[in-house]
Amino acid sequence: MLSSMDEKIVPIYQEVLARNPGEVEFHQAVREVLESLGPVLVKNPEFAEHKIIERICEPERQIIFRVPWVDTHGTTQINRGFRVEFNSALGPYKGGLRFHPSVYLGIIKFLGFEQIFKNSLTGLPIGGGKGGSDFDPKGKTDGEIMRFCQSFMTELYRHIGEHTDVPAGDIGVGGREIGFMFGQYKRITNRWEAGVLTGKGLNWGGSLARKEATGYGAAFFVDEMLKARKDSFEGKTCIVSGSGNVSIYTMEKIQQLGGKVVACSDSNGYVYDEKGINLELVQQLKEIERRRIKDYINYRKQAKYVPKGNIWEIPCQVAMPSATQNEINGKDAALLVKNGCIAVGEGANMPTTPEGVHIFLDAAIAYAPGKAANAGGVATSALEMQQNATRDSWDFDETEKRLHKIMKNIHRDCFEMAEKYGAPGNYVVGANIAGFIKIARAMLAMGVV
Repeated sequence: MLSSMDEKIVPIYQEVLARNPGEVEFHQAVREVLESLGPVLVKNPEFAEHKIIERICEPERQIIFRVPWVDTHGTTQINRGFRVEFNSALGPYKGGLRFHPSVYLGIIKFLGFEQIFKNSLTGLPIGGGKGGSDFDPKGKTDGEIMRFCQSFMTELYRHIGEHTDVPAGDIGVGGREIGFMFGQYKRITNRWEAGVLTGKGLNWGGSLARKEATGYGAAFFVDEMLKARKDSFEGKTCIVSGSGNVSIYTMEKIQQLGGKVVACSDSNGYVYDEKGINLELVQQLKEIERRRIKDYINYRKQAKYVPKGNIWEIPCQVAMPSATQNEINGKDAALLVKNGCIAVGEGANMPTTPEGVHIFLDAAIAYAPGKAANAGGVATSALEMQQNATRDSWDFDETEKRLHKIMKNIHRDCFEMAEKYGAPGNYVVGANIAGFIKIARAMLAMGVV
């Protein structure tokens, strides 16, 4: 199991397993990073001497709390809330809130650990954190969601702030939920503190292009990978899993860059449209009417809906997993490679299993891990923080231009770091090392804290 990990790092990983039993997603995220760091310790022995890796793997703070709320029938419901403030060496904790029934401490820790390195790669002064709840917004009324969000923020408010911890949205948390939480924060603190949450509405402190940022950023990163191979999106057949915010704007940018997206999905199944996904229809169904993706075929008769189908069975040249963790396993990865896939860009967090990752790397396709490819969302959140701090508001083109530059810089840093450490073209190694070294040097500078 640990054959690919440097012998100096194996005991560190085993200690992580012992200290965090049952948190399989967190174990997976830690292992994926640690497998890259052996050569870094050889060149930088001070990192081992000061136990930088051990300290990064242990959150600075873990907060778990009860969230009681009353549903429309007058029945009291109880959920569990989390905020893991993982590492603040580079700036205030920054990372989203996920509302989904699958959420437990291990999921939040995996997301928070990934966030440390993702935020480091952006080059912006933000640390890593993550939070959420096992609350499921699906099927809830606006009133129920408001009461839950208010109860959630009644505890969370004491742990956040623009100089401490700045949450944003994630799965199950969009503009509606951010608005309810911001309103409760303002109500409790008597402060209109725009910088305490990102993903806000455009007319009350939000940033243009924030909604599009994660999807646009993922497409920008894959475009840079293709350019490095003297190629482009032009004429490529693409698949994007999911049909939420990340997926929709990944599809939009791919279309703008000349690619054709032929399939997308939700948790019930996928739609295949050989003529190309009609993005306006997906936006109408998912963003406005909050319907399931199966309804797409009611309007596009040539399209096919496959309930509980495996979207990765569809031949494509570019695959963009943008739904959730571990959605591509080893069998899926092998099938993608066999069917001619030349590039994979992760719009979701850790959507490929370790077996799948190794298949992509062994096939030498252009593979972009989530901590690099989907960093556009948090980067634009940090740009929202900048605008809030200066009481400024940039237009869409200005924000997108800054996002594009950040994603190009992330690609450059990952590409160059992979070459420097003897793994040319391996963006997993490049992203892990580039992200780690910046944090490690900051932690060294601050002493043992």
